Amino acid sequence: MQILLHVLYWVALVGSVTSSIYCGMVLVAAIRFGIRKQREEHAPATYLPPVSVLKPLHGTEEGLERNLETFFEQQYPADFELLFCARQPTDEGLQLAQRVGQRYPQVQARYVTCGEPMPKFHNAKVYSLAKLDSVAKYATYVTSDADVRVQPNYLERLVQMLADPKMMLASCLYLGTAHEGAGFSSQLDAVGKSVEMSSGVLVATMLEGTKFALGATQVLRKEGFQLVGGFDELGQFYADDFVLGNRLATKGYGVRMASHTIRLMVQDSPFWLSFRNQLRWMQSTRRSRPWGHLGTGLTFAMPFGMMGLVWGLLSGHAALGVMWLLLMAANRVVLAGAVLGVLADNKWLKHTLLYPLRDLLGGVLWAASYGGENFYYRGKVYKLKDGGRVEEPS
Repeated sequence: MQILLHVLYWVALVGSVTSSIYCGMVLVAAIRFGIRKQREEHAPATYLPPVSVLKPLHGTEEGLERNLETFFEQQYPADFELLFCARQPTDEGLQLAQRVGQRYPQVQARYVTCGEPMPKFHNAKVYSLAKLDSVAKYATYVTSDADVRVQPNYLERLVQMLADPKMMLASCLYLGTAHEGAGFSSQLDAVGKSVEMSSGVLVATMLEGTKFALGATQVLRKEGFQLVGGFDELGQFYADDFVLGNRLATKGYGVRMASHTIRLMVQDSPFWLSFRNQLRWMQSTRRSRPWGHLGTGLTFAMPFGMMGLVWGLLSGHAALGVMWLLLMAANRVVLAGAVLGVLADNKWLKHTLLYPLRDLLGGVLWAASYGGENFYYRGKVYKLKDGGRVEEPS
């Protein structure tokens, strides 16, 4: 028993130290990002190329109509077109986009279909992007997922990232946003998307520059897709956004994280479904960045705080164990407050106080990501292979 208590103590101590160091790094990275964001938001928008916005759709979901409206409401001084693609003309999401478009006749919008993905395209989103690429008029692309909601100056601010001819791609941090009245599991998911994802991105960018992309929305030059092997190649990966950004950066092309932020709307889901969806992303990250994902386990604080509490209760140091847990909770409150502050979350306090619980869940998800290679997505089971490639189980 004494040996187990010693092991528990030292694991909790090491994890508490590493997560505290990580918290300090996030604070520095958040301050740097906040300074840059303020500077770029006040800079004049002088680079205004014509833009094609590529938006794959598949069915409808809560809030989709408002998400689509925000793209039609863009205040972009130059020409831009909105391109929507679904598999079939009967797709509810595509039909909704057409109805929304009728209310904005001044905006160029086209609606196309791509049919069912070919067998080699395990990533249906990339299959839609290939179709949209074939009909787009302009050489500057903005890609966007269906669950993205943006501000009227979104296009104007985002394209400034390509003003430097050396830049090939930029993507955005996002605020995970649960719909009004959403359940607790969806709120935890949303705050995790805001804090956990952004923390890692900010620290990685500070330490080594941006060598990846976030697929919720991206601005890139048309040739960017072909420079990494084309849509046929990208369609074999679940994390196509990571592969796209990583390969461009490896080839020496400029990849950046924009200072402009967007909202990623999180659907109201029961806990089991929310957990499964989040686990799928963890599994993908484990396959795409195996060593980085392994190190991520040392950035969580609450799991080590819980270990410290258990050690305290079992070793006769209950007060110390409780203090240990409270210190780790304070660690996460500080981290979340810094990140949500620079992302301008209008529910900053609530989400900051909620984050310690999400950090505990994040540690559980991280551990569970090592449990297998199969994942469930849109009615089918897939297998994740090394490097993030996707296969259908035989």
